[in-house]
Amino acid sequence: MSPSLLAAYWAFSFLFVITPGVDWAYMISISPDHRAIGPAVFGLLARHLTAVALVAAGVGAVVAGAPAVLAALTYVGAGYLVWLGIGMVRHPALPVAGEVEFAGSSKAYAIKGYGMSALNPKVPLLYLALLPQFTDLAGSWPVSAQIMVLGLLTIISCTIIYTMVGYASHSVLRANPAVTKIVSRLSGAVMIIVAIALIAERFAS
Repeated sequence: MSPSLLAAYWAFSFLFVITPGVDWAYMISISPDHRAIGPAVFGLLARHLTAVALVAAGVGAVVAGAPAVLAALTYVGAGYLVWLGIGMVRHPALPVAGEVEFAGSSKAYAIKGYGMSALNPKVPLLYLALLPQFTDLAGSWPVSAQIMVLGLLTIISCTIIYTMVGYASHSVLRANPAVTKIVSRLSGAVMIIVAIALIAERFAS
């Protein structure tokens, strides 16, 4: 693969990563508990890696060509987002003596991160629709290998940005613990809005 092609894809995908969305909302919502940041990032990245592997294996093209499957995934995902969002609005993180008390293990944060990223509409758009356009069919590398390399570039960007979002949010909320409940509820509201947008887009199409 040519360095220019790699640079072009990295620049293009980086714009997607730095655009706030479901992944950002999740990182901000768990950031008051600094112990959750690492596992949450791991869960988000695991989902990205799964998506890249599926596209490289050709499964992504099959799913993209099955409207009924895509519709079912959209509705299930939107329902899950609404459920999580309502839970965060009704039961926001509670500041206690300058700290935030969270229930949940590292495994739970990672699993929820995986699920949140699976509901991020930017993920299928990037890996199913855009990433293959940056592959070189006449190149010396197999297309599947090119897809994995390009996908790993995105995952590296995600690692940096999501970690920065998590720790930056943690610093801000630690300095202003009273804001934690507001941020938690806002993050939940964002998830509900994204779910409604997903359903509306599905009906429109």
